[in-house]
Amino acid sequence: MTTTPRRPRRAPLPARAAAPAALVCGLALVLGTAQPAAAHAGVSASEPRALARNVTVTFTSEAESAKAGIAKLQIGLPEGLSPAAVRLTKAPKGWQFTHSPGGYTIAGPPLATGKDAVHSIAVQQLPDAKQLVFRVVETYGDGQVSRWIEEPGAGGTSENPAPVLKLKPKAPDAVKVPIDPALVPTGTPSAAPKPSAPAGAPTATASPFPSGVPTDGGGPTAVAVNKETAETGDDDNGYGPLIGGAAAAALLLAAGLVVYRRRRSSGD
Repeated sequence: MTTTPRRPRRAPLPARAAAPAALVCGLALVLGTAQPAAAHAGVSASEPRALARNVTVTFTSEAESAKAGIAKLQIGLPEGLSPAAVRLTKAPKGWQFTHSPGGYTIAGPPLATGKDAVHSIAVQQLPDAKQLVFRVVETYGDGQVSRWIEEPGAGGTSENPAPVLKLKPKAPDAVKVPIDPALVPTGTPSAAPKPSAPAGAPTATASPFPSGVPTDGGGPTAVAVNKETAETGDDDNGYGPLIGGAAAAALLLAAGLVVYRRRRSSGD
């Protein structure tokens, strides 16, 4: 009876040697892919179409600070959209609306720490464009300022991205119409009865964009934090995803070692 000689089995990498290597690879993968999420200002519209009329545009400014709430927003309108063509329709209770060259300002009592600031405006007609860039400056009750004023770069990214509203092509019969004076708000429109402003609260300025770009002094700033962190007020410096990923890598490593040891035992 002829028997085929048994081919010697290749010695596997010892578990103790494999564990550090696998752990290093797992951590490298996690560290290379997990990045702190940056808070920002967002924009949406009831009808995002070029030359659309009577459109409601809504802005959401994500809370960043764990020490103070948002107390003022300055909005720089895109080219082709006159401040006279917009009016406030929704804002935090007690906040006041004022027009300014190139945009508008809303301000009032600081919101609760970690609460996002949401407000809406009614636009008589959107410009004939492919996209609209709204520059936003957020001021907190303690004086902290975050600026989201940079237009998207060639790669579509920037450190302090301004909210961008993508527009669909205009309707075949759409035409540009003049601003309706009857819809232009007069005085200082507000979303709620004017309250007495608390001491130290930022107030709306008449001209927040004197040169077409929102400026409050100083350079652009933006604190990179996770949205969930901002809402709860717990600041983990954006490393929550990294820690969670490392834990997942450790679990995968442990499972791999169990499978390896079982196969080794059955092979023996």
